[in-house]
Amino acid sequence: MAQGATSRDMATYLLARIDALDKKGPAVNAVIELNPDAMAIADQLDAERASGKSRGPLHGIPVFLKDNIDTGDRMQTAAGSLALVGEPAPQDAFVAKKLREAGALILGKTNLSELSGFRSLFLPSGWSGRGGQTLNAHVLDGEPCGSSAGSAVAVAAGFVPIAIGTETDGSILCPAAMNGIVGIRPTLGLVSRTGVVPIASIQDTPGPMARTVRDAALLLSAMAAADPKDTATADAQAHAVDFTKFLSPDGLKGKRIGYAPGLYATADFYPDFMGALDTLRRLGATVVTVESPNESEVDEWTLLTYYFGRELNAYLATRTGLPVKNIEELQAFNKTTPLRPDGTPYSQWWIDQAVALLGPPTVPYEQLAREQKDRVAGEFDRVLSSNGLDALVSPGRSGAMAGYPGITVPMGIDSGGMPVAIFFVGTRWSEPTLLSIAYGFEQATKARRNPQFRKNAPVP
Repeated sequence: MAQGATSRDMATYLLARIDALDKKGPAVNAVIELNPDAMAIADQLDAERASGKSRGPLHGIPVFLKDNIDTGDRMQTAAGSLALVGEPAPQDAFVAKKLREAGALILGKTNLSELSGFRSLFLPSGWSGRGGQTLNAHVLDGEPCGSSAGSAVAVAAGFVPIAIGTETDGSILCPAAMNGIVGIRPTLGLVSRTGVVPIASIQDTPGPMARTVRDAALLLSAMAAADPKDTATADAQAHAVDFTKFLSPDGLKGKRIGYAPGLYATADFYPDFMGALDTLRRLGATVVTVESPNESEVDEWTLLTYYFGRELNAYLATRTGLPVKNIEELQAFNKTTPLRPDGTPYSQWWIDQAVALLGPPTVPYEQLAREQKDRVAGEFDRVLSSNGLDALVSPGRSGAMAGYPGITVPMGIDSGGMPVAIFFVGTRWSEPTLLSIAYGFEQATKARRNPQFRKNAPVP
C-alpha cells in the first residue's frame, strides 16, 4: 500500500484482493466472515486521523481475528462450529477490545481447525464445519497446519498485514511456519483469554501473526495487558511494553543460543537449518549444542481434554441464542450437522473424549497439570541457565506446556515450494530477547517469500 493511504483505501484494496483469491482463483478459503461494518469503521478512523487524533501505529490498520475470538458486533464467533452459529457474542473479547482501542480495523474473521482442533484428531488441519477447508498459501495441496490456519494463510496471501491466532500447543507457530510468516506464542499470562473459545486455560493464549517481526511486535504491544477477569495476567502489566524498542539489526550480537538436536525435530528433515545456525554465528551469536529439555508428557492431551469440556461449558454459559448450551448438546448436534457427502457425521473424537471426562475425576488432573507445567518449566530453565543461554533454537516448536514464549521466523522455501522456518524459545517473559534475536535473523536473511499459490507440490 502507498504511504499515506487511508484506512478506507487499505480496506478497499484488501477486500478486492480477498474477493479475487479467497473463494475464487486459488480459493485458499482463509476468510470465514467479513465485517459488514468495516467500511463505516474505516471512515470513522480516517475522520479521527484527519482531526489530528491518532491512536498509535495500528490506527486504521486492518486485522483479522480467528473465529474463536468474541466480537460484540454483527459478526459470528463460532470457532468454526455450526453449533455455535446464532446470536453474536454480547461483547468483545478483552484482546479484541484492546485492538479497537489501538485503532485497528477488524476486517473480519478467519477459518480454523474446528474448535481449535478439538473437534477431532481425525479431521484435516484447517477444516471446520462452518468454514470448510483452508489451503496452504504457497502449495495449495500442502499442509496448512492448524489450528490458526486461516489467520496464517490470510497474512501470507496478503489479505491483511496482521492477524490474531490462538495457541494451546503449536496452533500459532505451526501454521505460521508452514505458510512462511512470523508467529509469536506469548508467555502464558501476557495476553488475556477472556472472551476466547477455550481448550484449556493451562496453555491457551492468543498471539500475533504477521509478515514481519516488526509488525508482530507492534501487534503484541497492543495486545499485552492485565485483565482483571483473567487471573493469569496478574503480572502482565509489568511486561506489557512497546516491544518494537527491542528490535535492532544487531540483535544477535553477543547472544548465546542453544541448539538441542533432539528438540522437537532433527535437522535431517530441514536441510536449511544447519545453514541457519551458521547465519546466527555470522551475525555475532554464540551457538552451542546442549541437551534437550525433558518435555516427556504426563499425557498432555488427556489433561487438555479434561479442561476442554469444563471450560467450553463455562464459555457457552456466557453466550445466548446458540443452538447448543453445553458440550453434551454440541455432541448431539454434530451427529446430524454437518454431514459428509455420504450422509455420515464427521468425527468428533475429542468432543467424545471430553464428554466422557465430565464426571467426578478419578485422577487428580488439575494437580497433575500444575505439576507438569512446573516440571517442564523447570527443565527449560535448567537448560537455559546452566548453559548461560538467551534462548534455544530449533526447526520445530516446544515450550507450550511450560507456558513459555516462542517465535517462528521464515527461513526459506524448500524444493517442493513449501516454506521452512526457524524457531526460538526462551524463559518466561523473555519476549524482548526473542524479538531481538528474531529481528536480527530476519533482517540479515530476508527469507520470507510471497506465495505463488502452486496447485501441486512439484515432484523432486
